[in-house]
Amino acid sequence: MPFVRIDALGAGPERLDALGRAVHEALVETIGIPPDDRFQVLTDHDGVNGTLRYGGYLGVRRDEGIVYVAITLRAGRADERKRALYRRIAELAHAYAGTEPRNVFVVLTENAPVDWSLGEGVARYALPDGEGVPGR
Repeated sequence: MPFVRIDALGAGPERLDALGRAVHEALVETIGIPPDDRFQVLTDHDGVNGTLRYGGYLGVRRDEGIVYVAITLRAGRADERKRALYRRIAELAHAYAGTEPRNVFVVLTENAPVDWSLGEGVARYALPDGEGVPGR
């Protein structure tokens, strides 16, 4: 159950939708999340009321096409799967939204099952014996 936040500068609704689709498909393909597990916040910054800062850190030259992708998910995925996820997000963001791979900045934050309440004020992933979690 990843939670995804995507921030882009001057993206517009079509590009934001394409970026959201790219990230979701990459998560399904590489991490194995269910196709209907789609929780995203997509934000377009106009450069006036909100903007994004970026630099050329570690030899990667970024520009105004920068896209920040923050993914929060439960801990436990192997490093190889994470690397595959990063690659696939960059590939699909380029294919679907025209975003140069050098401008795709991804950060994963992992946490524990008890850190999730998916509604009704209940930490469903932390219930005894997986009670209340389909497919578990």
